[in-house]
Amino acid sequence: MNYHHRRKLHKAKFLLLLTATLFIGQVTFAQDGKTVFQTNCSSCHNPYKKSTGPALLGAYDRWGGNEANMKAWIKNPTAFAEKDDYAKKLLAEYSPTVMTAFSNLSDAEIAAVIKYIKEIPPQPTDGGGKTTGEPVKEQDNTLLFGVLTLILAVIGLILLQVNANLKKLTDDKEGIDRGEPIPFYRNKTYLATAIIGLFVVGGYLTVQGAIGLGRNKDYQPEQPIYYSHKVHAGINQINCLYCHGGAQEGKHANIPSVNVCMNCHMQINEYTGASKEKLYREDGSEVNGTAEIQKLYKYAGWDATSRKYTGEGKPIEWIKIHNLPDHVYFNHSQHIKAGKVQCQTCHGEITNMGEVKQFAELSMGWCVNCHRETQVQFKENGFYSIYEKFHKDLKDGKLDSTKGITVEKIGGTECQKCHY
Repeated sequence: MNYHHRRKLHKAKFLLLLTATLFIGQVTFAQDGKTVFQTNCSSCHNPYKKSTGPALLGAYDRWGGNEANMKAWIKNPTAFAEKDDYAKKLLAEYSPTVMTAFSNLSDAEIAAVIKYIKEIPPQPTDGGGKTTGEPVKEQDNTLLFGVLTLILAVIGLILLQVNANLKKLTDDKEGIDRGEPIPFYRNKTYLATAIIGLFVVGGYLTVQGAIGLGRNKDYQPEQPIYYSHKVHAGINQINCLYCHGGAQEGKHANIPSVNVCMNCHMQINEYTGASKEKLYREDGSEVNGTAEIQKLYKYAGWDATSRKYTGEGKPIEWIKIHNLPDHVYFNHSQHIKAGKVQCQTCHGEITNMGEVKQFAELSMGWCVNCHRETQVQFKENGFYSIYEKFHKDLKDGKLDSTKGITVEKIGGTECQKCHY
């Protein structure tokens, strides 16, 4: 009796542990490709629309299902393009922008990203065959996983109690007096385990909260005037530097003055794209584009009827979104002009945003990782001509030209580069 009961109990606990392990492992693997994609690829690639790079829906088929070629392309686009016609065509199509080489990613991570790309669902339609223009919103199963974890913990607790009771029965039958089993709420082992668990969870949440102080990822305030980057930079393809000229020439990108806006809106006094591209706020309410232009005229002191300035203009009180600590030095021109970094790398798919939100964490870890992975574009870039040693080492074959030179190698992770 004792042997059989113990055997069944151990078997039940083993099956429960195995099920939980497989379940958690499956969930982790399913999320892995998405996480790697969002961390490394989403700033340049949209699942459904051409952005800095091509749309990824159907990319697996466009590569002919050849995962080996896709892996080689992701690890080093420039080198692979020298021996593959399709890769060469991609480089020519999106020139002068060159895809970053992700040699830091493992084969398993790249395989997970390819699996994620293969499983991108078709873009939803409005019922009439037209796409809605919005990506599929994936369901957040965090609450479900939490509930399942709690249920598994309760089952484990019950099994421990069953084990204690069965042990008491077998001891009674064999004449061994061990006394009554201690209730779980008075068991010091259980209480100590629960306290340690709460301490670990509480500590983790406290540390995460402290790390997140000052980080405003996804911050999206409502501005005095609804300004759609999707309409201006996306549909009308106005160059970012027309409004943010300082990004190429100085430290700050600069917010354009009212005069810059009026250069166009002295002629454009109504929003005529409503039939093709309606404007919506984050709460779902529709925006009257013409009314927003009228707000601009009030700030500028412009009378659209008489087509002259009739009042004193005042600056628009835009709400600042991207903020860095005072002890951090960041120079836009260093990245845009010298580093050839695309705006989307830090600001996300800006050409598809209504009201702008902060896309990246802009944390120290985020910046350092970028410097470790981003290759410096030495070719035809006069700024880096001073690095004679690197040019000589590349020419002499001492450096692997296929892997390139990252920002880290030219001092991009030294403390004094960003802190002064």
